[in-house]
Amino acid sequence: MSNTANRVNTGVKDSPTKVITGVVRLSYANVWKPKSINGGTKKFSVSLIIPKNDRKTIAALNAAVDAALEEGRGKFGDKIPNKAALKLPLRDGDIDRPDDEAYTDSYFINANSNTAPEIVDKALNPIMSRSEVYSGVYARVSVNFYAFNSNGNRGIACGLGNIQKISDGEPLGGKTSAADDFTSDESEDFLE
Repeated sequence: MSNTANRVNTGVKDSPTKVITGVVRLSYANVWKPKSINGGTKKFSVSLIIPKNDRKTIAALNAAVDAALEEGRGKFGDKIPNKAALKLPLRDGDIDRPDDEAYTDSYFINANSNTAPEIVDKALNPIMSRSEVYSGVYARVSVNFYAFNSNGNRGIACGLGNIQKISDGEPLGGKTSAADDFTSDESEDFLE
């Protein structure tokens, strides 16, 4: 299988461990400012919600995970371990997040990076406004997979690359806008 077969978009430099996703939904989008999770190092991070019917992206992700296992075999004593014994990045939303409607009939991957992702629009223009990219937005995302083996934890991790916003979506997280909370009726005079 060629390197390009592992990727959804073959227009970018090939790497068997890199994937440019199809359209996914961003959740827990800490893409503007790094955040510490569980007291760890501050990182930029996002959860990518991938529809189960996006077979092309799912196949590319699985192939990239396999390539990361092969490339990282040195971390596992020059052997490729049984996947069942490893922490793998692609998870089933119906199983791992059954109470979260946004993850229904979807897979998800948590990706992070020490450096900020470049964030662009459909025309590849940089997006500078934080209000433009949030949890709930639809985007294409570049990710890279790599092996890890430290402190008894072994598996494949997902590095966050860049983000291309495709369209707005219903914000996730339950936060409402000021326009939803208040009316613009100026005739109310509560001081009368």
